[in-house]
Amino acid sequence: MTPSIDRTDLDSGVRVLSETIPSVGSVAVGAWVDAGSRDETPAEGGITHFIEHMVFKGTRRRRGYLINQRMESVGGYLNAFTSKEHTCFYARGLSEHLGRGLESVLDLVTQPTLPPREIEKEKDVVVEEIKMYEDAPEDHVFDHYEAALYPDHPLGRPVIGTPESVRSFTRDDLERYIGRHYVPNRLVISVAGNVQHADVVRHVDRLLAGFERAPQPAERVPSEAYSPVDFTVERPIQQAHLVLGTRAFGANDPRRTTLSVLNTILGGGMSSRLNQNIREKYGWCYSVYSFVNVQTDSGDLGVYIGTDASRVDRSRTLIERELGKLAESSVSDRMLSRAKHQLKGSIVLGLESTTNRMQRLGRVELTTGRIVPVDEVVAEIDAVTADGVRDLAAELFAPGRFSSALILPSDA
Repeated sequence: MTPSIDRTDLDSGVRVLSETIPSVGSVAVGAWVDAGSRDETPAEGGITHFIEHMVFKGTRRRRGYLINQRMESVGGYLNAFTSKEHTCFYARGLSEHLGRGLESVLDLVTQPTLPPREIEKEKDVVVEEIKMYEDAPEDHVFDHYEAALYPDHPLGRPVIGTPESVRSFTRDDLERYIGRHYVPNRLVISVAGNVQHADVVRHVDRLLAGFERAPQPAERVPSEAYSPVDFTVERPIQQAHLVLGTRAFGANDPRRTTLSVLNTILGGGMSSRLNQNIREKYGWCYSVYSFVNVQTDSGDLGVYIGTDASRVDRSRTLIERELGKLAESSVSDRMLSRAKHQLKGSIVLGLESTTNRMQRLGRVELTTGRIVPVDEVVAEIDAVTADGVRDLAAELFAPGRFSSALILPSDA
């Protein structure tokens, strides 16, 4: 039997998706809440991520220390993450523990108790997480980059929040946010593994009995017109960290696959143009790569490099030169074919993980509203042309469209 994907929309508005993979012995389950940091007000900065932490501190069914033990005692695991638009609670275990996995994640979503004493303790934990993050300039530079792309917009604020916003949260704040966003019509259950869809739906129906919060729309502020911003800050570090990029488009834009191919050619791997023409040719960096971020209605393409402060300007010139080449002329058939194979290979290899398959189901459902078969994705990659890559590069890499964030050593 080959993998099959099924979907059921429950009367409550909850969407249930599953991919049956008979050849594996495990199952990955995810409960996706259609709420992320872009759904926060300025005063709520980081509250989505904070709630992700807090639900593990206790539910009506079990105390905090028993929550992770529920899956770990049978060889599985339980975890969660928060992004700009989504929060995902997920578990993985043996196929025979499907019900246990679903109960674990749905317990977190529907039954958290938010103990007041734990709220105050967790504030310290998250503030330490913020400090840890800010002590890693290769990560922290992306916060400045996103703020440059989306000034005064939720997409430009860090997912984790600030020490000031985190310290301000009260239990009432958390409950109001949960009541506004943790509702059936904004909940997607995705499952991948050696399971039957009917069993998944049966478990979800049972576990969500009584989960009858009123539906709430996802009312998101659209991103404003883009004006490039350059940001520079000095820190007591030894290496400069530069991110250079520009706004692109959202997940439903038909050019999204061309964007992925363009990104692969530019900076996707050791054989990419950036790596070959900056690291290998000049030896000016250890790490240089390009990346794509895609939200439902917006996105960006950028380049990161870590280099000596004395080489920042020259490195930026080399990056802009590579961007200009892609905008001016079509890549060779050989280079295009290599990028397509690299992209298709990474997708297919990723699908050997049930967790990756589960996450793909949930993420695609929340960003596009439909199941996109892998064969369709591969066909879209095959259809990308060299002229299409050039035309998109010419649009995105036009002069005056780049924003940048730079963290310099303070003695530079």
